Amino acid sequence: MKCTIEHGPSFAWLRAELQPGDEIQAEAGAMVRQDPSIEISTHLNSGKKSGFFGFFKAFVVALFRKFLGGETAFINRFTSPSPAEVVLAPSLSGHIVHQKLQADQSLLVQSGSYLASTGDIDTKLRFGGLRTLFGGEGLALIECQGTGDLFINSYGGVIPIPVNGAFTVDTGHIVAFESSLDFRVKSVGGFKSLLLSGEGLVCEFNGQGTIYVQSRNLSALVGWLTPLLPA
Repeated sequence: MKCTIEHGPSFAWLRAELQPGDEIQAEAGAMVRQDPSIEISTHLNSGKKSGFFGFFKAFVVALFRKFLGGETAFINRFTSPSPAEVVLAPSLSGHIVHQKLQADQSLLVQSGSYLASTGDIDTKLRFGGLRTLFGGEGLALIECQGTGDLFINSYGGVIPIPVNGAFTVDTGHIVAFESSLDFRVKSVGGFKSLLLSGEGLVCEFNGQGTIYVQSRNLSALVGWLTPLLPA
């Protein structure tokens, strides 16, 4: 399958050219246009599960993602019996980053930054802890693991930062990071600062790996817009 990122960096979309037997999985609502032969199947965004109990667990995980992670509870899979094209785009303007994963690699993606994947990439929820429920930003992560092509998106530009040791970043600016890094979420200056300072939460990383940081913060945009909205 040939996948091309176009109209970047500010307003990128992903154009996928499918051959018979190809499949691309995408976040629900990401499709911009498609050829008539494209077939779509909708699934719970819950990882690969089977059987009744597996389905029930998958359903609970999908709802957990939806209400705590801010992520769509469903994904769409696109296939075609003949050569065809589908175009996917994130809801916000910014970069789309392509990451090729091997079997021994995994990438932790901030909820809402997963756009699409091909091949044998599975996803599962990683929760950043109870602190992530406060402060307006949080950290709900999707662990992407397997062999294939992963496409993640950002709000604004994406800056890959190699880390060797300690590194701190605001949770609202995290797009993704390699699972080789240890992390913990904490507030800036204690619980009072978490509620009143406007700084929210930060993520402290330790180890060696790459962090993908976005140049803009969606929560900050929402906070700036809210006072301007009519009552």
